[in-house]
Amino acid sequence: MDDDKDFGRFGPRKMYTIKCSECGADAEVPFKPTEGRPVYCRDCYGKKRGR
Repeated sequence: MDDDKDFGRFGPRKMYTIKCSECGADAEVPFKPTEGRPVYCRDCYGKKRGR
């Protein structure tokens, strides 16, 4: 698996593999998670944001 994703004119972007703090699913995020802070998969993040 390639760790970089192509985001058009912005070029490759480093993706980080995480385990969702809510449901435990494996996911990727475009930022380096901060230790001690929760990080969510796309579905759980959307639910928390009211979508």
